[in-house]
Amino acid sequence: MSRPTLVFTFLAITTLPAFVSDGVPAPASPQTSDAEGLRLLHQLQNALGGAARIAAVRDYEEVIRAEAWDGSGASLGEVRKRTRWMKTPNAIRLDQRGPRGTYVLYFDGASGWEILPDLQGSDRFRTTGTAIPLAGGELQFAKGYLSGFELNLWLSDQMPGYKVTSPAPHVLRIEHPAGATDFTLDPNTGVLLKSASVSLADPNRPVPAEMRYDGWKEVSGVRFPTHRVNYQSGIKRGEVTTADIRVNGGLRPQDLAAKPADFAPDVR
Repeated sequence: MSRPTLVFTFLAITTLPAFVSDGVPAPASPQTSDAEGLRLLHQLQNALGGAARIAAVRDYEEVIRAEAWDGSGASLGEVRKRTRWMKTPNAIRLDQRGPRGTYVLYFDGASGWEILPDLQGSDRFRTTGTAIPLAGGELQFAKGYLSGFELNLWLSDQMPGYKVTSPAPHVLRIEHPAGATDFTLDPNTGVLLKSASVSLADPNRPVPAEMRYDGWKEVSGVRFPTHRVNYQSGIKRGEVTTADIRVNGGLRPQDLAAKPADFAPDVR
């Protein structure tokens, strides 16, 4: 079963842009990274608080509020999403509530499950009430989401299968096992200004989608983005505001893997 369009729209506008394709082979080893790419990555790491502090993040939890618009500027509604991530084991849990976009996903790097929204009932915020295994395109999406998660990308020089290059001045390209993202950095401070999707099948023609960053918060010595605006083909499609961030709060694998008894997302 394919993810409904509205769910994908909500997930896309609240997520770091990354092109994901099951037809693209895994990138080469980190040894093929170039010197300028590594210099820019280290500049970014320093701007975020330093590689050591980033590496010290064992688990991460974020709650965001977001509003999405369609291509004509009409509102698609507001969404609230809770993301939980663990470093070891590397796993992700997404709980999202939005009109016809209420959704739950768990993935541990190899397998997982999801609960899709109810698109037929009178309650626009209900799920189908059934957890189904991730498979096909849904599994590829989860793999890309996890390998492209910001805390993995920020340490890409330490991650097997990741490659770091610089295709243009002040632009850092990070290729991971399921896709790639370009980051534009402030040339003076190394602060992240925007990120854009990249197709590895045609890296010179980026997908016309980008996330712009203009708000940051320091938690446990690491700076995390707190306000992001998503544009597609130059049109504002989403605005994301972080409501809460927790670092090293003691998340457990069994908590992320547990299916909600009522099949509804837990967004706090």
